[in-house]
Amino acid sequence: MAQRPSTSYLSISTPTSDPPGKPGDDGAKKVRHLTAKHIDHAVPLIRAVVIHPERSDSGAGESSRQSVERLEEAVGLARALDLDVRGEEIVRIRKVTPATLFGSGKVEELAALVRAAEAEAVVIDDALSPVQQRNLEKAWDCKVIDRTGLILEIFGRRARTKEGRLQVELARLDYEKSRLVRTWTHLERQRGGTGSTGGPGETQIELDRRLIADRIVKLKVELDEVRRTRGLHRKQRQKVPFPTIALVGYTNAGKSTLFNRLTGSDVVAKDLLFATLDTTQRTIRLPQGRPAIVADTVGFISDLPHELVESFRATLEEVGEADLILHVRDIASPDSEAQAKDVEAVLKQIETPEGKTRRVLEVWNKIDLLDEDVREAVLGQAERLSRDGKAVAVSAWTGEGIEPLRETIARLIDDDPETELVLSPSQGEALAWLYENGRVTGRETDDAGRTHVTVRLHPAALGRFERQFSAAG
Repeated sequence: MAQRPSTSYLSISTPTSDPPGKPGDDGAKKVRHLTAKHIDHAVPLIRAVVIHPERSDSGAGESSRQSVERLEEAVGLARALDLDVRGEEIVRIRKVTPATLFGSGKVEELAALVRAAEAEAVVIDDALSPVQQRNLEKAWDCKVIDRTGLILEIFGRRARTKEGRLQVELARLDYEKSRLVRTWTHLERQRGGTGSTGGPGETQIELDRRLIADRIVKLKVELDEVRRTRGLHRKQRQKVPFPTIALVGYTNAGKSTLFNRLTGSDVVAKDLLFATLDTTQRTIRLPQGRPAIVADTVGFISDLPHELVESFRATLEEVGEADLILHVRDIASPDSEAQAKDVEAVLKQIETPEGKTRRVLEVWNKIDLLDEDVREAVLGQAERLSRDGKAVAVSAWTGEGIEPLRETIARLIDDDPETELVLSPSQGEALAWLYENGRVTGRETDDAGRTHVTVRLHPAALGRFERQFSAAG
C-alpha cells in the first residue's frame, strides 16, 4: 500500500537510549518504579537557524530596516511553531544561484553556522524551489523549510474546525505535489501488478502524484460544499438582515483582542503570529441598539502563500460580502505602513459582489504602546480622518477609543432608509421587534397613548415587520 505524505515538514526523529543498567540492576528497578508524574511528556524543541535572504535583484532592494523587520518576523513565525531559534542572520544576495539560492561560498559559511548552533532545521525566509530545498538539505545535513512551508506548518497546527483543516490540507497538498522528491523517502521503488494498484511498472512517485491529485479533487469538492453552505447562511442572515462587519489585518495586529472587546467574547487572543485561523462570528449592539454581526478572520502577512489565499477563498468570501471592513493596524509597529500595504494587496484578491461598494475603516490599534509625543500626533491625525469615516485610534487592550469606534461603525453602516411608524398601546411586542432589528432614532407618545417611532430599517426587515405586525400604522 502506498504511503501517505508526511504530515509535518519538521518531524525530526531523535535517538532513544536504553534505560541504565540491566534487568535486575538497581538502575532498572528505579526506572520500573517511576510513576507517570515523573515522566516528561513534553515534545523536545527542535533547534533551528533562521536566515533572511536580502535580495538585490528586485530593483531598489530592501533597506536595512526592512531586512531587520523581516528577519524578526521570520523568527516570530519560527517561534510560533515552537522552534528553538539558536541563530539568525541576514544574508545579502547579489545574484541568485539556481541550484542553492546562495553562492557556494555562502552555503559553506552558513553550514558552519548550522553546525555551531547544532541546528536540526534551517528556516529560509524566502520561497525555495524543490531543487534548492533538496540541495541545501544535502549541504547542511538537516531539514530546510522555506517561508511558504513554515506558514503552512503553522496553519496545519492551529486549524481547529473541519473547514479550517480542509483548507490547510488543500494548501499543503498544492505545495507538496511539486516537492515529492524531497518530502517522501520511498519514491525509488516501482510497483508492478495487474494494473489495479497503479499499472505494471508505474513508479512510486507517479502513483503518489496521482494519489495527491485525487485527494486534491476530493478536497475541492468538500470545500465547494462549505462554500455552498456559507452562501446559504449568508442568505439566511440577509433575511433578518443584520449588517456584517469583518475584521482584517496583519497577523498579530490585535484583531481578536478587538473582537473580544466589541462582542464581550473570549476567543483566543495571544501575542503570537497566527493565533487565529478559524473565522468566529458574534452579534453586537451598536449605539441606539442596532444589532450587527462581527467576524474575526485569519491574519494576513507579507508574501502570503498563494496556495493559502486560494484554499481559504471560502472563508475570505465573508470579507468580500461584509458591509464594512475594519482594517486593524498595529500603529505602534515601526513597520505599520508596510504591513498595511500587504493587507491591501490581499484585499484586492478578494472579490466584491457586483453592485456592492467596499467600505474600509482603519482601526489604529495599540495606541497604549506609543510614546506620549507620538501618541498625541497619532490621535490628532485619527480625529481628523474619523470625520470622513477613514480611521479611528483605539487600544483594544485598555478599551480606550472603543466607544468612538462603535459610533463610527454605526454611522458608516447606517444607510438604511428612515421610516415613521405609529404603534397602538397594545403593540409592545412590535416596538421591541423594532429595537431588536433596526435602529430607533426617534420615539414619542401622543395623548391617545400611541407611540410614534422613527426607525432605520433595511427594506427586507421592513417587509418582515409589516407581515408580522399587520396592525401597525
